[in-house]
Amino acid sequence: MNVKIVYSAFMAVLIPYYYHAYGPANFLWFCDVALIVTLIGLWTDSKFLVSTQAVAIVFPQFLWVADFFFNMAFGQPMVGLATYMFDSEISLFVRGLSLFHGWLPVLLLWLLWRLGYDRGAWKAQIGICWGVLLTAFLVLPGPTTLAGNVDKVFGWGETAQTVMHPLVWLGIVMLAYPLLVYIPSHLVFRKVFRTDNQIA
Repeated sequence: MNVKIVYSAFMAVLIPYYYHAYGPANFLWFCDVALIVTLIGLWTDSKFLVSTQAVAIVFPQFLWVADFFFNMAFGQPMVGLATYMFDSEISLFVRGLSLFHGWLPVLLLWLLWRLGYDRGAWKAQIGICWGVLLTAFLVLPGPTTLAGNVDKVFGWGETAQTVMHPLVWLGIVMLAYPLLVYIPSHLVFRKVFRTDNQIA
């Protein structure tokens, strides 16, 4: 079955449901940004768009997968990213939708193999990241919205941190994503995937 059609059908279910259940703020989560940008990149065969989202979420989502299976095997979280998947108070439908955290990074890697990797993607993703973080920080009232503590802009957990000034924390988060995720991802992808404009 055509990947574009299947992906679009999934998004046709997820977007209205998430909007109704969690509000528009939920789409500021980087994983949800990645879903939407990947949809556009998939239909346009955009190496650039696919590369930005691969840089953004492939490695964090593989950490989510590791946490999921660790929790499944040992009954406790490894880092706590997928703990909600074992919360019986959350419907199976919602948890089923959230399984995209497992297959989206695989899809992005397949698209990088097919389209190639854009070497400038990591720089663009830093701009996207900072725009999303600033929007979440300025627009959301705090970490207690239906969408939760979006992209950890208010603290590491589900409550606002009180150790430092909120702007200092935001600055740390804005630096952490590029330094710990985007640049390492870029260094790996530019070695593994071709970087010309040819489509396989």
